[in-house]
Amino acid sequence: MKHILAVLWKQIKDTFKNKEILIQFVMFPVLTLIMENVVEMEGMPEQFFTNLFGVMFIGMAPLTSMASIISEEKEKNTLRALMMSNVKPVEYLVGVGFYNWYICMLGACVIGFAGGHTGAAFGKFIFIMGIGILVSILIGAAIGTWSKTQMMATSLTVPVMLVFSFMPMLSMFSEGIEKVARITYSQQIHSLIYQLDVIDSVAEPAAVIVVNMVLAIILFIYAYRRSGLE
Repeated sequence: MKHILAVLWKQIKDTFKNKEILIQFVMFPVLTLIMENVVEMEGMPEQFFTNLFGVMFIGMAPLTSMASIISEEKEKNTLRALMMSNVKPVEYLVGVGFYNWYICMLGACVIGFAGGHTGAAFGKFIFIMGIGILVSILIGAAIGTWSKTQMMATSLTVPVMLVFSFMPMLSMFSEGIEKVARITYSQQIHSLIYQLDVIDSVAEPAAVIVVNMVLAIILFIYAYRRSGLE
């Protein structure tokens, strides 16, 4: 636990030094606050920007930050120094993963408040967002572990991030894209938060999200066995 807390505290301090990571956590919550309070259009669905930016936040921030942190520390040999200081790989991953999840959940709370969610609706919104953030962290961990350098991680992260963050938005305008997007966790998160007040069924969303999570874990295990953290 001491090692996990040490890794957690290290990442918190590094966040304020790394502006590229910090902006990932701040951008969409701030955009949601601005757009929900400034933009008013006739016929626009209620909480439109909250739902839209919430899903985009899930697909971008935790995924890119997790991949960037792991790959950067591998490239700079920081991870090797941590391993030599008796920090086990699982301790490092739990520390970094919890850090990303916690910071992203703070952003999710801001997005939820910006959309006017209160009470049970706010609780459901945060719970759904938390699950999506967790899946993105697992995918980011797999990419970061696989990558030898931060540049390699960026080149792998960008197309994955674009698929998971923008596909739910594009699916609103194309039935063909929606059919393809249904197999992604971000699309199912999008569907759940859009029908937050009256969720008809959670069977399909839950099944798709669990499958995506299992695939992310399998990819991470493969990446770890292939490349390791040193």
